[in-house]
Formats: sequence, C-alpha cells, structure tokens
Amino acid sequence: MIESPLLERAEGYIGGQWIGKGSGGTLSVTNPATGETLAEVPALGAAETEEAIAAASRALNLQEPASLDERRRWLEGVRDALKEEREEIGRILCLEHGKPLKEAVGEVDYAAGFFNYCANYIDQLAPHTIPETPKDCTWTVHYRPIGVAGLITPWNFPIGMIAKKLSAALAGGAPSVIKPAEDTPLTMIAAFRAIHDRNVLPKGMINLVMGPPKPIGDTLCQNPDVTMISFTGSTGVGQHLMRECAGRVKKLALELGGNAPFIVFDDADVDDAITQLIGNKFRGGGQTCVCANRIFVQSGIADTFAERLAEKVAALKVGDGMQEGTDIGPLINQAGFDKVRRHVKDALDKGGTLKAGQHPDSLPESGSLFYPPTLVTGVTPDMQCCDEETFGPFVPMATFETEEDVLAAANDTDYGLASYLFTRDEARAQRMIPAMRFGHVGWNTGTGPTPEAPFGGMKLSGVGREGGLEGLFEFVEPQTVPRSY
Repeated sequence: MIESPLLERAEGYIGGQWIGKGSGGTLSVTNPATGETLAEVPALGAAETEEAIAAASRALNLQEPASLDERRRWLEGVRDALKEEREEIGRILCLEHGKPLKEAVGEVDYAAGFFNYCANYIDQLAPHTIPETPKDCTWTVHYRPIGVAGLITPWNFPIGMIAKKLSAALAGGAPSVIKPAEDTPLTMIAAFRAIHDRNVLPKGMINLVMGPPKPIGDTLCQNPDVTMISFTGSTGVGQHLMRECAGRVKKLALELGGNAPFIVFDDADVDDAITQLIGNKFRGGGQTCVCANRIFVQSGIADTFAERLAEKVAALKVGDGMQEGTDIGPLINQAGFDKVRRHVKDALDKGGTLKAGQHPDSLPESGSLFYPPTLVTGVTPDMQCCDEETFGPFVPMATFETEEDVLAAANDTDYGLASYLFTRDEARAQRMIPAMRFGHVGWNTGTGPTPEAPFGGMKLSGVGREGGLEGLFEFVEPQTVPRSY
C-alpha cells in the first residue's frame, strides 16, 4: 500500500468535506509496474454525484460572483499548492500510472502552468463596452460563469488533463464536479489534499467523485444544474456524451481520439527529426493522444532514417518508472498491452519488417505490462495500426514519394487532433499545413500542447479548445447588455 501525507484520506471530496464511503463499494488502484495494490478508494455513484452537484450549485453565486481579483487568487493558490507538492504528487503519479518519475514530476509542472496562465490573463474576462452605440444604446458585454461544469478526465495524464479544464473553470467562476479515471484517481486525490490544506478555494468550488463511469457520467448528463461537460477520452464515449446531453443542449468541450501523422521529407534534418520522434512517440509509453501514430518518410531518406531510428529505439530503457534511467514504463493494463501486440503482429503478418523490438509471439501472454519499444517498416494502409490509434510504444513506418501522396495519406483518417511535418522548404510547409485537417500541426517539432496556446481537434477528434485565450473563454457565457438610460 502506498504511504503519503497527501493520501492519509484516499477519499472523495464534496462541499469541502472528505467522503470515505460510497454507494459502489471500493476501487482497487494498482501499480502497473509491479501489480501491487496501492490503495483502496471509495467507489462513488449517482447519489454522491448528486450531492456534489448540489454543493457546486450552492457555490455558484450569480448575483454576487467572485471578482476577477478573487479568482486570480484562487488560481495562484492552486498553482502554488501544486508547485510546493510537485515531488510528492509526481511520485504518486509515477506509481499509479507507470511513467518515469522525471516525466511524472514534469507533468505536475505542466499542470501548474495552466493555472499560472489563467491567472495572468484573467483580465481578458473583464466586461467591455463596444465603441459603437447602435439603436441609441450603450452596449456592454459581460462574461458570466457558465454554471456547474462536469469535468471528466483520462488516466494517461492524471494531473495535466484536469489542470487544462479546472484552471479555465475557476477563471470563469464555474464550480466543478470532477471525475478522474478509475485507473489513476490517487494523483487527483493528492492534488485535492494539497489544495484543501491551504484553504485555497471556497467550499463547493471543486468536488471529486471517483467510481464507475456510467452512474457518474449519466448523472452529470441528466442533472439540469450541470450546464457544461468537458471530457477527454475516446471518441466513442464523446459521442455518447453528445447524445446524452442533447436533450438539454448542454455545452460540450471534447478532446477525443487521434491518429497523428508524422511526415518527414527528404530535405529534413534527419537526426533532429528522429530526436523529435523519439521524444514525441515514447512519452508516457506512447499512451498519448498526440503521439505519432503513422510515420511517413520520403523514399530518398527512408533507409537512412530507419537504420538510425532503429538504433535509438533499441537503446531505450524499459522498466519501473521509479528506477533511475528508465525511459519507458509499463502500459496501463493488460488490454492496452494486448492492443499493441495485436497491432504489431498484424503489421508483421501483412508484410512489415521488424527493425527494432521483439516479435509479439515471443512476449508473455500475461504477467508483465512492459512492452518493448518496436519499429516496423514497410507499413501499408491495410494494417490495423494505420486505422486505429495504437496507444503504445510502436512505431509503424511507411514511405512516400510525393507531397500530394503524403497529404492524402495523412488526411485519410476520421481523426484530426495532432500532426507533425518536417521540411526545410518553407513554401512546401505553407502549402501543406493549411491542407492538413488537424488542430495541431508541429512544423519541425514534435512538441505537444502548452498552456499558452489553444489545443483541440477537428473531425472526430472533438470540439472546443483548451489552453490559450480560446480555452480561457470555454467556461463563460457572454451576456450582452444594451442600455438606453
């Protein structure tokens, strides 16, 4: 069992109080690296979610909303709480997720950055009067809290994903009910403890309900006091939420699945592109929505690129995230492991060449979640890895001849979250980028989202944006007030 001053009460949190018992029994949280049970936490359900919504509703004071200065103090308080506990929250994140400790601590810093950004730019939410006076009135635009928000987050970034949502919600004055993933609730509990102990927020502004997704999610969708749902996860669940919320026309912000292309032209800096690919693909063990899923390398450099990449992939160290020097930790669960193995085997069965890693038939059927980083060349569109997001440390590499060919191949997906383009030819980049139907296009970089810029998807990858000014405005409703006297 895990021991931590931030987990002395591994419980839910409603209206400023810890909730030790739930209607759904308990959830076991395990370390994917060792199989060890880290904690038993209460599994909350519909009843507790209703209590959390009621607490959030009481915290919503539309007649006398918190001032922007007060909200700024909230954001700074949360930021400082995360910074002060970065090492311990990072340790907890590492243990329940499996990602390397350095990466886990970096995620806490990343999360703090969203609260810092919103604190710095919260004045953008101040009311403003338009310069024109149509219809002999002055016209003032106010940004009102959207109401109670349901925030549903995935397991792959246990603190990073909630930070994107919660920072903007607090900036907008919107109380929230937060549901973390069942696999990784401890990071969220630890963050709540850090915030609670510093008395940063009014009671009811943040509420935590962990448990099975259906009773919690259905309650958030059906309760009329919840006016917005922000969700990060699979496209299938996002579509379900859209259907469930349609009757009340609730606002939705959805960051859904991806199928990111990573395109390298002949004129690219090969070594830099490989470095960027390694950092992009293997962060979190390849379990990110923004990591490269389809690698396209122009034929003139394909052999060189594959050989150098294979050397780098083979040198990566797989192991327990708590061990120094680990590059890649375990996958989150057996289902994730099995999916990677299925994709690799399918690619090899259909003619791909194994350049780095192990043949999937040589791996154990169960008992270990450590999947060796793998490179397969000769990838073709009929392979599963081209159509489905792998979510693991598998690099499927294809070759292409022309700009037109690779643009068509890159866009040949229902998803449009992230993409990456490597070329020194500025004219080519300026042709390619606007034609790439992805919300994020990295040009000569494999970097992902940052608090300072909007991030979100096109097509089946979702609606809405997180980060930047666009994300800041997600949790408010503009209210226009014309005044004649």
